[in-house]
Parts: sequence; structure tokens; C-alpha cells
Amino acid sequence: MVADDTEHLSAEVAVVGGGPAGFMAAVALAGAGVPTALIAGTTGGRDNRTTALFSSSVTALEAVEVWQTCRSEAAPLKTLRMIDDTGRLWRAPEVRFDAAEIGLDAFGWNIENRTLVAALEARAQALPALKRVAADATAVDIAENRVTIALADGGTVRARLVIGADGRRSICRNAAGIATTGWSYPQTAVTFNLKHSRPHNDISTEFHTPEGPFTLVPLRGLRMSVVCVVSPPEADRLKALDPAALNAEVERRSHHIIGSVEVEPSFGAFPLAVETARQYGAGRIALIGEAAHVIPPIGAQGLNLGLRDAATIAELAVEAHRDGADIGSASVVNCYDRMRRADVATRTTAVDLLNRSLLTDLLPVQGIRGLGLYLLDQVGPLRRAVMREGVDPIAARPRLMRGESLA
Repeated sequence: MVADDTEHLSAEVAVVGGGPAGFMAAVALAGAGVPTALIAGTTGGRDNRTTALFSSSVTALEAVEVWQTCRSEAAPLKTLRMIDDTGRLWRAPEVRFDAAEIGLDAFGWNIENRTLVAALEARAQALPALKRVAADATAVDIAENRVTIALADGGTVRARLVIGADGRRSICRNAAGIATTGWSYPQTAVTFNLKHSRPHNDISTEFHTPEGPFTLVPLRGLRMSVVCVVSPPEADRLKALDPAALNAEVERRSHHIIGSVEVEPSFGAFPLAVETARQYGAGRIALIGEAAHVIPPIGAQGLNLGLRDAATIAELAVEAHRDGADIGSASVVNCYDRMRRADVATRTTAVDLLNRSLLTDLLPVQGIRGLGLYLLDQVGPLRRAVMREGVDPIAARPRLMRGESLA
């Protein structure tokens, strides 16, 4: 149900933000019978980005009855290749990871964001316990027993727990007084989709260059999504190229492994940075997605982390609701904070180390990176352990990620 007019609503939980993580939290809660308001007003333009969903994220989407409606639009990622394209003296060997080696059909699936969000929206519409509020949140006021959210249309929403899924400039985080720490990189991620002439065979390829990774990720048919991490001046140069020149540049960077290409219109450019909330919850506010952590688009970690955030807070909130406890109490919010710290910290550190190892000119660091990749290539048990941890972290497995319904 969508509320378009000015209203004064009450719910057990209010989710602020209409991205995939926010929708995931809302449908998980409402699907378990928790009265939930999803506050998601205006959106930007057409989103041409894609997301590589790990198998555990897909399992969670299946558990909330979303994946079944969009799976046909996703491409499986059966093999991952990492290729050293630095041209340096010490070059790492090519490393190939095959999902079949750990008993999976695929590490995950790549899907366009707009398709995933449409499937989440459709599920949200079918849940009686979910109220969709089509207005932007403008202010958040935290009191002892509830939180009041002011809306752009003059209405308000009151809830005992607020889940802030409102991005890196989160008003929920600011209202809770939660500071962030972080740093930036001398890099920009240029993202776009393309058509190509040779089949990708469900293989995702990551070329490691001195400026950052150049990653090709399969989409359905003869299409792929691209994340090209380069210096800001190089990003400006790429954006200024005419279509024919851009196609030629992509073919060069991809070493022609997918044949001739045609870059599709519209692409994004995002400065690379890390920003992490000092707490993931405080004062009846729980932060998920980019409101809690921003990391570079390397290794497909960002949204998968956000979906684990959503699954974790939903599980805790559903348990509190069933026990008749205060769903937004400090015990619930503090427990969520503790449960998410290790997962976010380890993923952020891994992405940071990989990225810095590409940027550095220090030979010892380059040697360590090369040795690490060599060991992954040669030592089967180590390679399989890394693959399993990459797609399904042992220390961060909420019930939805195990395929267990919260209903």
C-alpha cells in the first residue's frame, strides 16, 4: 500500500530509504507480521548500475519471496578470474576461482539494480503489514519511547525503531549523533554496461592495473557490466570520449577477451572512499547499507554487506516483537551493533588492502600481493576456504542468509 497524501502514521518499525537494503529490511519485517512503514520518496534518474549478489544474498531474497520473480533477469557468476595487468616487474599469476570446486552452481548472480528494486517493490505491495510512504523524510526526532519522522508533505511517522537506509548523507545517522571515520582514494570508479560479440561463458574477469581494477561482470545474453577504477583525470578523459573511441578503449583494456564491444548510453562516475559509522546503532536508530558503511565497488562487497545488515536487524526486531519486548530498545540496537562490527571491518580491510597494493610502488608490497595470489592459485584447501568465506561468511549468517524464513 502506498500513502501519497499527508498522513500521521504509527508503526512498530519505520525504514527510511528505498534502495535494495531498505526494501529488504522492510519486506523481511512485514513478511513476519511486524507493522512497518517504508519511507521512500523521490528517486534519482534511471539507475543503470548492477549488483553481483553472492549466493547467501540470493538465499535471503528467496526466503522473503523476492528472488523468484527476478531470477530470470540475472546472470550466474560461475567463474571468477583475477589477472595482473600492472606491467610491473613482479607480476602475480592469474588466479581462477570456479564455483563448482566448492559445490555451488554459481558464486552469485549479477542483476541490474532497477530490476532488483522492482521485484522488491512488488513484494512490498503484497504485504498487508507494510505501509509505503511516498514522501521524503526531512527530520528525525528521537524521544525516550519513540522516534518521530517528519515528512516533506507535512505528515509524520512514529515508530519504536527506525532503520536508517538513507545513504551516506543519512539524516537518521545525524539525528542519532553518530560520527563517521574514513578516508578517500585518488581514484574514481567509472561504471557502465556494454554489449559484446563473444560469449562471456558466465566468467567475471578482474584486470588489476596500476590505477585500480578493471572488472567485467556478466549480464544476461551478450552483455556485461563494467567497473573501471582509474585516476580522476583519466575518468574525465574516458567520459569525454566519443562512442567509437570509448568502445576502442574498452576493447584495449579488456584485451579483446569478449570481442568487439558497444558501450551502452549513460554511465556513472563515483569517487572512491571509505566511510564507516562509529556505531551502527544508537537511540532507537539502526543503520544499514551506506548509512552505516561505504566501501569501494571492489569485490562486490557493498550491497551484499547491506543485505546482511538488513537481515540481521530484521531478525532481532522480529524476535523482540514476538517476545513482546521493546523493539527499539537499547538491548536490540546494541546487539545489532555488536553483530555487524566484525563482518564490516573484515570486508573493509580486505578491500582496502587489495586496492592499496595496486596503487603502491613499493616492491615488497607488490611481492607480498603476488605471493598471496600465487598461494591461492596453488593451494587448493586455502583457495576453497577463501571462496567459501567470500560468498558466505561464517561469522555473519543471519537466519535469512541460511534460507530460514522469519515468518
